[in-house]
Amino acid sequence: MFFSMSYLIYMIPAFILMALTSWYVKSSYNKWSRVQASSRLTGAQAAQRLLSTGGMYGVQIRGTAGNLTDHYDPRDKTLYLSNGVANVASVASVAIAAHELGHAMQDAEDYFPLRIRAALVPMVNIGSNLGWILIMIGLFLNFTQLAWLGVLVFAGGAVFALATLPVEFNASARAKHLLVQTGIIQTEEEQRGVNAVLNAAALTYVAALVTAIMQLLYYVSLVGGRSRD
Repeated sequence: MFFSMSYLIYMIPAFILMALTSWYVKSSYNKWSRVQASSRLTGAQAAQRLLSTGGMYGVQIRGTAGNLTDHYDPRDKTLYLSNGVANVASVASVAIAAHELGHAMQDAEDYFPLRIRAALVPMVNIGSNLGWILIMIGLFLNFTQLAWLGVLVFAGGAVFALATLPVEFNASARAKHLLVQTGIIQTEEEQRGVNAVLNAAALTYVAALVTAIMQLLYYVSLVGGRSRD
């Protein structure tokens, strides 16, 4: 019922886009992680300088396991940097560290799009599991109203993916500005590297939105087809 040729028609383009985006992110990161930043600062040192410059003394920096697992957690006001970012003095490292600092700045400023995304998290956590269950039960019982409710609940994932875009784009814009303003990056080549790494990362969120929309459209077509029957 849920995995069919029509599902593949909807999702294969999204899967291809996700695969290409993942390759592009890894390629950009690998290339610019081998180019040393002229400031010779590691990701952790760059983040610390930016925190001091911005007077954000309540934000901590800690390590986290994995590769490209860097993130900012607003619950404990902490930047979590992977070893390849925290301890390496590369263009890629300072770009990623500055991006995560951009999220810390958003949190400190109570950035409205960040508040919207945070408010959507409970709905998405519930909807990602409940939505398809309601759709399945509704179609099995031929109760299309319940199936449409499931589609509505499942749509929260696409809304969340859409709400994520301005948050991520803004964090990257802040990172690019801060790195130049503080002299952490100094050359045009470094600026190109920062742009390449952050733009590649931004594409992952665009791909996630496309994937969420295509999956939602599949469920709409599935329930809509049953309604017409």
